[in-house]
Amino acid sequence: MTTKGQKDNLFSLVKSLTKSEKRQFKLYVGRLGVNSDSKFLKLFNLLDKAKSYNEGSILKSGIVKKSQLANVKAHLYKQILISLKLNPSHQNIRLQIREQLDFASILYHKGLYKQSLKILDKAKDLAISNEEKNSAFEIIELEKIIEAQYITRSISTRADELAVQAKNLSALNVIASKLSNLSLQLYSIILKTGYVKNEKESKMVTKYFNDRLPKLNLKKVGFREKLWLYKAHLWYSFLMQDFLNCYKYASKWVDLFHQNPSMINLNPVFYLKGNNYLLESIYFIRNKPKFVKKLDHFTTTVNNTKFNKDENVSTLIFLYTNFHSINQHFIDGSFEEGLELIPQIEKELLDYKDRIDPHHKLIFYYKFASMHFGVGNNKECIKYLDKIISNKSLSMREDLLCFSRVLNLVAHYEAGLDYHLETLLRSTYKFLIKMNDLHEVQKEMIKFIRGLQDIYPHDLKNAFKDLLKTLKTFEDHPFERRAFLYLDIISWLESKIENKPVGEIIKTKYLTKYAH
Repeated sequence: MTTKGQKDNLFSLVKSLTKSEKRQFKLYVGRLGVNSDSKFLKLFNLLDKAKSYNEGSILKSGIVKKSQLANVKAHLYKQILISLKLNPSHQNIRLQIREQLDFASILYHKGLYKQSLKILDKAKDLAISNEEKNSAFEIIELEKIIEAQYITRSISTRADELAVQAKNLSALNVIASKLSNLSLQLYSIILKTGYVKNEKESKMVTKYFNDRLPKLNLKKVGFREKLWLYKAHLWYSFLMQDFLNCYKYASKWVDLFHQNPSMINLNPVFYLKGNNYLLESIYFIRNKPKFVKKLDHFTTTVNNTKFNKDENVSTLIFLYTNFHSINQHFIDGSFEEGLELIPQIEKELLDYKDRIDPHHKLIFYYKFASMHFGVGNNKECIKYLDKIISNKSLSMREDLLCFSRVLNLVAHYEAGLDYHLETLLRSTYKFLIKMNDLHEVQKEMIKFIRGLQDIYPHDLKNAFKDLLKTLKTFEDHPFERRAFLYLDIISWLESKIENKPVGEIIKTKYLTKYAH
């Protein structure tokens, strides 16, 4: 029986280990002589060499009987995790605090109350100074239990002190929890449907946001609460397409880290995400000099040897650096330059294939497709769009799936693949209706492309001009304008009217409007 590698958790874990982690695992296992010949170590060696997970070949090797396999796998999985926990590269403040809490619990159960309280006091200071307030609260709860048994003369003041500490931490934990819940819910709306599409959705999201936003005094909260507050505001602003407020809250988010530099290495993921949204909001505001400056600062920071990198962090650095390297070419239409990035990114996408979720892959494909469309490589554009359209898991980024289909229609028309158009029009129309995502801009586009088949070539330019006039009315519409964030239809039409490449049109617009 063969299971695909990625379906087996143990196999994925073994394959994720670095050389030094494998070496440490073998040392960890070998420190007890009895392990050197054990079943789980043999299984580890076999999986380490295997290209994919194959249960049949494991059983054929004779290492374990079928009835033992599940237990041996579970044991190996646990041993690898213990070994990783001991690895210096995975040691961080959170693990240190947890370890101190474990030591204190052991001492308490042995009746060594004084020693236990001493460890807890140090661990509590460490937790509070590093904004680990949930752990701090847990420590205080244990301190209260011990103090209730280990009665000293100072118990009355001690009890008050612990009660006040617990109450304050509990209040801050509640605020952080409410904000993180709100932030996560807003993020899931973005992933599912993208920006708000109409007045009804706008009111719904605004009410949802205001009802759940806790009241707080910024002077009385710490780093963690502020971080979640800025995140929640950022998601709300993105949903509403309010890019100036996105910029404002992403800046607050990143500045918060620069005001508390010790937090960067403790929370590298949040630091990276903050920079990602800062760059994204500058991209939407279309300020290329500021964008390039922030992107340079970001890449310099993350490539510094002092910047802590584990697999998760390295993946995010790969994603964000490449997304924004591509995005800078969309700001001013320098697509020719942008195309040079694609082969390298595609090569690296293969290296990261197990660590990047489908949603991020789709965004890369959409950007590659749009870049090729910008220089007139329509067949290449269609090739990348097909990777998105043939993706059958419709649970995410519905907006991306819809606009991919509209761009696909335009690219087919541009490539002169007319014989597909009728079928494509039908399937695109059906898909948009099914997704409940038929907007005025898309309706006009589909109506226009359908009509193209009956237009004489010499009337074509006028048809483009008419559509341009219609679409121009939606350019500043609060909800309809979202169509242009995915697909610069207006520049495409202008390129057809003026007989110039799309990239050239965008470049000229950028120079006249934004480049001061």
